[in-house]
Amino acid sequence: MRGIQIKEYVKGPDELKVVDLPDPVPANDQYLIAIHASATNFFDLLQIAGKYQHQPPLPWVSGSEFAGVILSVPSRNPNPKFKVGDKVFGASQGGYATKVAAKEEALRPVPRGWSFFEAAGLFVTAPTSYGALVTRAGVKEGDYVLVHAAAGGVGLAAVQIAKAFGAIVIATAGTKHKLDVAKSFGADFTVNYTDPAWPELVKKLTPKNRGVDIVFDPVGMIDKSTKCIRWNGRLLVIGFAAGSIEKVAMNKVLLKNISIVGLHWGAYTINEPEKIPEVWDGLFKLIDAGKFRGTVFTDQEFVGLESVPAALKSLGSRGTWGKVVVKVPQENRNKL
Repeated sequence: MRGIQIKEYVKGPDELKVVDLPDPVPANDQYLIAIHASATNFFDLLQIAGKYQHQPPLPWVSGSEFAGVILSVPSRNPNPKFKVGDKVFGASQGGYATKVAAKEEALRPVPRGWSFFEAAGLFVTAPTSYGALVTRAGVKEGDYVLVHAAAGGVGLAAVQIAKAFGAIVIATAGTKHKLDVAKSFGADFTVNYTDPAWPELVKKLTPKNRGVDIVFDPVGMIDKSTKCIRWNGRLLVIGFAAGSIEKVAMNKVLLKNISIVGLHWGAYTINEPEKIPEVWDGLFKLIDAGKFRGTVFTDQEFVGLESVPAALKSLGSRGTWGKVVVKVPQENRNKL
């Protein structure tokens, strides 16, 4: 196979090289998958530089999210969920390659009518947003939901999920183009958060200036969001894309009866594995009903593993929206 192997940590994506490698040898509980599309993530940038919280022992193949076709099934599983030739998406170490090995719990079927390109970026963002809004915050019809960084991968997923449950969505982003993207995915209102007055602008969009019911924050804007949340509001802490971890004055939480709710989707496999199928069942129902579509960045095309460095640089520049996905042509496409 071909892949991007990390033998030593690099300073940036420009140092990544595509090389010929032996095919992965799947363990007896793993599938072998031919990758047709790979999605990029911010943690990939951290991992190649040796700065991520989970670092595999060197050498390893970079990347995680992918979509492709099953080549072989686990040898120890008499009743595998997938069969050879099935189209799947998922996540496993080694996504920037033409083949990868993955366990069954890390795979899902490509939704009917979806391409590999669309499905490759679904595994991380969609359940994160659904788990936050539905499982943790109980979003319901009529709620006013403020989605920060609404044009990002989790943001566009959150916009669609909130709308599917009947909420009114106020989307924030830092450029007109990104606000337009959020609008195209269903946001009812948009606010540019580079405007210092954005909390007041958000409040004015709610009935009687009462404030929003739910704030979805993957950036690190919780403190300022307390200014535009209503009594009994829920603040969802998804991440800190801005780079710093906030400190919030607890008197604000007390005075408005606010709930601050965290969401660490990756930890559900350890702490609440029974919730994972519930979330995916809910997501697939939305997909089947046409209420959720792929959030792939389409302003620029990335084709071939050689384009992974450019894709990662675009992602790191924060000039992209949605999920940046690389199409991966297979070496032996006629055999698939």
